[in-house]
Amino acid sequence: MSAFHFHSKSLLVSRRRLLQVAGTGAAVAATVGFPGRLLAADPLKVAAIYTVPVEQQWVARIHKAANIAKDRGDIEYVFSENTSNSDYERVMREYCEAGHKLILGEVFAVEDAARTVAQDYPDTAFLMGSSFKPDDAVPNFAVFDNYIQDASYLSGLIAGAMTETSNIGMVGGYPIPEVNRLMNAFMAGVREEAPDAKFQVAFIGSWFDPPKAKETAFAQIDAGADIMYAERFGVSDAAQERGVLAIGNVIDTQADYPETVVASALWHFEPTLDTAIAAVNDGSFKADDYGVYSFMKHGGCSLAPLGTFEGKVPEAVMAKVAERTAAIKDGTFTVEIDDSEPKPS
Repeated sequence: MSAFHFHSKSLLVSRRRLLQVAGTGAAVAATVGFPGRLLAADPLKVAAIYTVPVEQQWVARIHKAANIAKDRGDIEYVFSENTSNSDYERVMREYCEAGHKLILGEVFAVEDAARTVAQDYPDTAFLMGSSFKPDDAVPNFAVFDNYIQDASYLSGLIAGAMTETSNIGMVGGYPIPEVNRLMNAFMAGVREEAPDAKFQVAFIGSWFDPPKAKETAFAQIDAGADIMYAERFGVSDAAQERGVLAIGNVIDTQADYPETVVASALWHFEPTLDTAIAAVNDGSFKADDYGVYSFMKHGGCSLAPLGTFEGKVPEAVMAKVAERTAAIKDGTFTVEIDDSEPKPS
């Protein structure tokens, strides 16, 4: 997913500094000493900071999970959207000063600032989308990511069975691990059903630019693609206009494109957030990697129902999808996590 991320020189230097500090302080307990709550039933004050609109796929799933927890009465929830990278630290500090005990967000472009804020507010828990791992130097800063390669692979099996030209178009935001691993898993699934498949791969340099994604998709369709991997908004619009199929990512958009979107790999943020809420409530929240809670075996991802394409996908491949789903869940089949940049082939 999610927000803009560069491995800048300053970021890497700071990262090394954090790791050095973690090394020298290894004897320090990693668990945050959050004060016990007077009433366990009191809703936890949660704030989220998003760099894009809440309708953007990745953020929409976090927002949905937070609202579900709010409706259950587990949390109070406020959020800021379209927060610029330059303003991110200020907004984080304001939410901390306002007494929010769990801060959510995506800090792919603001790692240094976010971790500095976390150090300044040791009694606040931070659960942030990040390409980096947690470290004991910032014991109240946990990370997550959308590891939905399991569902992406399954959607690739369906795409491989549905393509007639063996020419697949793929349009992503940026070639970073959060995007690459999903594309690579999808491509692996396609190749199982269509070994001769060719892939057109493009990145638009934005997390939310539907017109640019649409134009890029048009170019790939004009070059022979008959199925589009819609990692970004705008791709399914192009597929619909040109009469080709699309595979969705993170959210299910079939209701908007009933004759276009065959299947989608869905991300469910609920297991990630619910685990964090419980940890804050019982005082055990610490620097940890919550990425595993996006795996299918933890309920963090799934393949969307076929819906309008029920009966249109070959029965044999759907039997394989069911078999592989069960194997993924019981641990007898593992989808490779490949974070390398996918290349056209």
